[in-house]
Amino acid sequence: MADFLAAYSIQNWLESCPQGYLTDTVYGHGKDDQEWELIESNQVIHDDAIRTTVQLVVGERCALAASSGLINSAPDEASKRFLATQTLDEARHVEIFTQRLYDLGIRKDQLEDVLAAKANPDLVKFAEVLLEKVDKKDFVAGVVGQNIVLEGMAFSVFEMMHAMSKDTSPKFAHILAGTIADERRHVGFGENRIGALIAQYPEKRPEIERMQREMSHYMLAAFSEGFRSNQIVAELERIGRGRDSAEYQGADLAELDSVQMGELLSETVLNEFKVRLGRIGLEYQAPA
Repeated sequence: MADFLAAYSIQNWLESCPQGYLTDTVYGHGKDDQEWELIESNQVIHDDAIRTTVQLVVGERCALAASSGLINSAPDEASKRFLATQTLDEARHVEIFTQRLYDLGIRKDQLEDVLAAKANPDLVKFAEVLLEKVDKKDFVAGVVGQNIVLEGMAFSVFEMMHAMSKDTSPKFAHILAGTIADERRHVGFGENRIGALIAQYPEKRPEIERMQREMSHYMLAAFSEGFRSNQIVAELERIGRGRDSAEYQGADLAELDSVQMGELLSETVLNEFKVRLGRIGLEYQAPA
């Protein structure tokens, strides 16, 4: 417990996050970082950047609601304090991705309409499954859904997007690097804290595993639709612009089409689920 308290204390969070990898950043990036020039000059790529960023805002709004909602149902003070830091992390994520939408030309008075119009319906349902557990003050299920399933998914998504952006869009890649560092800490908390509680309440396993199966179903559906809707690969081919090499999970993303990238991401996330769920005493349930 002493190691847990030290690793997930507010002091450790201060030293590693706002006083660490976020030093000298503005909305998660360096002051002089630039976006990909094609986002500004090509309407198709610009619109796809908006669509993608909308999904990030929707996911992070869910994470913010979940982490803040779990604080009062946490069974110990150390978990409450960690979730307080996670709540601020998630609020920062909402802010930085919302700011990216503003930087992409979305007016503040347009924001909610744009989110409603472009949010992936399956991602919305994914969030609803998790927030139902949070609203019922089910701490064990809520942390599994938030810190293992949602954060595990986000971690892999951000890593893929970072690989694709680091050579073309330093600004977006810098934003993603900070969120990856946050998600790594969140997932670690879920693995280190929740295993003991699942052992203490074994009767909750079937319910939590059903939740994981349902969330995984909506996640895969969201990935499938999202990558099918991706127009960047086709647009780059149309304008004769080659794709830069980008390694992710042993594959060069520049050699994959959009559907293949979606399949690679889905496989990566599900494999991570199996490992992380096994560590906390749960059996991965494949979605229908």
